[in-house]
Amino acid sequence: MNEYKYHYLFTSFDIETFDLEDFKYNFVNITSFRLVDVGDVSVRNILKDMEAFRSEHNNEKTYYRKLRTIQTEPALAYDSVYIFAIGLKTLEQSHALRISNVSCEDETPWEGGLSLINYINSVEWRGLTGPIQFKEGRRVQFKLDLVKLRQHSIVKVGEWTPQTRLNITEPSLFFDAGTMNVTLVVITILETPYVMMHYGKNFTGNERFFGFCVDILELIARDIGFEYILDLVPDRKYGAQDPFTGEWNGMVAQLMKYKADLAVGSMTITYARESVIDFTKPFMNLGISILFKVPTTPASRLFSFMNPLAYDVWLYVLAAYFLVSFTIYIVAKFSPIEWRDKYPCDMRNPAITNQFSLSNSFWFTIGTLMQQGSDINPKSISTRIVSAIWWFFTLIIIASYTANLAAFLTVERMITPIENAEDLASQTEIFYGTLESGSTMTFFRDSIIETYRKMWRNMENRKAIAFTSTYEEGIRRVNKGNYAFLMESTMLDYIVQRDCNLTQIGGLLDTKGYGIATPKGSPWRDKISLSILELQEKGDIQMLYDKWWKNAGETCVRKSNSKQTKANALGLDNIGGVFVVLLVGIGVAACVAVFEFWYHYRTRNRRSVYCEDKYHHTTVTDKATSATGSFVLADTSDRDKLQEDHIVELEFIQQQQEQSCEHVTAYCCTETPPQRSLCGEMLDEFRYALRCMDSHRRPALKRRCPTCHLFKDVKGFVDIDARGSTDARFSIVGSASNELDVATMQRRHIAEPLLLLSPTSSALNPVT
Repeated sequence: MNEYKYHYLFTSFDIETFDLEDFKYNFVNITSFRLVDVGDVSVRNILKDMEAFRSEHNNEKTYYRKLRTIQTEPALAYDSVYIFAIGLKTLEQSHALRISNVSCEDETPWEGGLSLINYINSVEWRGLTGPIQFKEGRRVQFKLDLVKLRQHSIVKVGEWTPQTRLNITEPSLFFDAGTMNVTLVVITILETPYVMMHYGKNFTGNERFFGFCVDILELIARDIGFEYILDLVPDRKYGAQDPFTGEWNGMVAQLMKYKADLAVGSMTITYARESVIDFTKPFMNLGISILFKVPTTPASRLFSFMNPLAYDVWLYVLAAYFLVSFTIYIVAKFSPIEWRDKYPCDMRNPAITNQFSLSNSFWFTIGTLMQQGSDINPKSISTRIVSAIWWFFTLIIIASYTANLAAFLTVERMITPIENAEDLASQTEIFYGTLESGSTMTFFRDSIIETYRKMWRNMENRKAIAFTSTYEEGIRRVNKGNYAFLMESTMLDYIVQRDCNLTQIGGLLDTKGYGIATPKGSPWRDKISLSILELQEKGDIQMLYDKWWKNAGETCVRKSNSKQTKANALGLDNIGGVFVVLLVGIGVAACVAVFEFWYHYRTRNRRSVYCEDKYHHTTVTDKATSATGSFVLADTSDRDKLQEDHIVELEFIQQQQEQSCEHVTAYCCTETPPQRSLCGEMLDEFRYALRCMDSHRRPALKRRCPTCHLFKDVKGFVDIDARGSTDARFSIVGSASNELDVATMQRRHIAEPLLLLSPTSSALNPVT
């Protein structure tokens, strides 16, 4: 009975005076109370005075000097005499002490007795037995120290007072089972990376196991000094209570039956478990989270540049474009300010036109929408109001589109069907579950939060799909898709760092910790708790966490969205749609150009507008002559030059009239050209365009009748088809040109403009 398994409680207050040498090294648990605190400074001073006091008993003097302590009975006697002396001295100061004989038979008391009792009750003094104070003749304000035997000495582990009763201040020293030649039975459960197992034949005993928890257990055993035998729990479960029978299973049941001393693993500290077994301080903090398969990133669409705006917004913008175009067209028709004379110089034949035709209205609207503008500007207030509102609308649309375009083209967006536990509980397409007979299952089963209760009912109705026997099985279900696994965040973090196809959804649903379990009342709990705290403060547990969780050789490389310092390069799959639009636009333009050429080829008048008859040319010549004199020029010399140029043009026309009419182009001769195919006409036009690219040969290759460029220096033209053959007139457009006909330039050897018009309107007034 002289070993660590036995505990003795001494009722004597003088345990420090006993010889306990044989009990120290056998780790016997000996506990006692004491009244005299030899560690107190005042007690030491009194003992020092006693040692120096010359007494007739030299042996006692040696005893005090040797042990530096005193028994409780003489200490109480010392304090009693001292208190009596203080009271008597106080009485002597107020009363004259007279000695008188008293008799027990006589009930007459000593006249100073009552005063002496009152003075003693009022004394407050600190003696060998601690603070001394009386109340109604009874001592108060004293304490008893709870002491325990250690290998080096007797130490204080608590105290007892009449007010607070027993208070253990050092529980780690009070529960000390000793560590000499102790082998503990430790049970565990396989769980990556906490506890894993080698299945080779060369591994036996504790060498079969490795992992995070195994490394922590090794450090604790080395710190405390015990041996252990590590083995697996028979049913491979952590431990949960059956709600119907109340029976426990797993490692909890093994500890309750005292079949094991410790249970090590990823075992969560819960209220239900703590009520039947004990746990150490948590060596890891965690919570419940959701493991889900990473949603596949949607492939970049060819027309991804349309993503900044929703499809309905695009439709609304298109509808607004047509609405505004038609509105401008209609408003411009009603506004008299938008109507103007097409030929303001011809007062006799006015031609009123409106610049906002239907095609021009659409062109003006699309130009402002594309922030490019157009050569058409509204003049009336009504059209300007519509235009201003449309400009404001396009400003907001373009700004919103531009601001959102960068995010849609540079940031990869993953569409996650669930974001948290509430989303998971409110849907039925994605199944979810957790580990059977685990703390997570208990959490949902006992939760009073409605969301978690709803999730528990769903899991209970689908037990075959929801619950798994191991974490590996749950992870396999998640990888298959359409399944979410509820598990501890630490284990989830380990899985996510090694499988980039998995991710964590939402935050933590609760907060808890992993601890080492012991049987109820085990003396090893507090010792292991202190060792865990020491390992945490030294950083050893964090180093083990980094070793098993963040091993660079096992973790996968995951794209980080948190680094925004460098934008992703845009590929063809992001903006390829823009090129498609460009090519389609070019193709449409080419097709329209071919259609226009074909249409005009089929419907044009093949007879010349100039070579109809002699009278017609005479009329044209007269009109041209009169038009030349219809301008008030800024200088007389300019008018002379213009007349000379006109004479040159007329001579050239007469020479061409005398010659036979040859087919130069389909628009300038009376001779009906032979019928040619559409491809032939297009090839001829293309050949002509290529030959005209040479600036030196261009004058000789111009396909025109001489009259086609009459008054070229003032950019005039004759619209005889539209105005009638007999009443042909000239419409003078623009200002003076900087080019001269090559023939005229060769003759005059000049390059400056020949016609100078005043910028004022008076320069264009016709001469009556």
